[in-house]
Amino acid sequence: MSNALTKTEEAFILHWGQMGTQWGINRTVAQVHALLYLSEKPLNAEEICEILNVARSNVSTSLKELTGWGIVKKTAILGDKRDHFASVKDVWELARIIAVERKKREIDPTLSVIRECIQEAEQDQETSESTTERLKNMYEFLEVTTAAFDRVSNLPTPLLKGMLKVGGVGRTGD
Repeated sequence: MSNALTKTEEAFILHWGQMGTQWGINRTVAQVHALLYLSEKPLNAEEICEILNVARSNVSTSLKELTGWGIVKKTAILGDKRDHFASVKDVWELARIIAVERKKREIDPTLSVIRECIQEAEQDQETSESTTERLKNMYEFLEVTTAAFDRVSNLPTPLLKGMLKVGGVGRTGD
């Protein structure tokens, strides 16, 4: 990938940035990820700044967040002292990493809070039985679905792909 983006690359990066905001991700973080995902070679921060026309501080913050999620890795290039960065290229592995991270950051804390709320509700005379029951139902739903998610997320990619294609799920053009 040269420092000049093609129309296709630019369209994807811009859209990925827009979608990132819909998913609760900073636009620049999503655009940096999109660029690294498309790039055939690891890029250093200066190259990313130049290609995306983004401030160095924004790129540094974005790279820190993306490496924290585990979807971008820091890599070394022989003869270059600068850090270079590359995205996970396997879209299945990328989706798996993001899903696991989101569960860890969003669902697991929610389960903990609901569990605490249930314990408090069972000891609190003022909390209605219907509230306690609804909390238990929510907890059970999240517990069952996250257990299923954990099993599915640990499947080998070929098996997961095959499962999703069973019965036409995931097929296009049929």
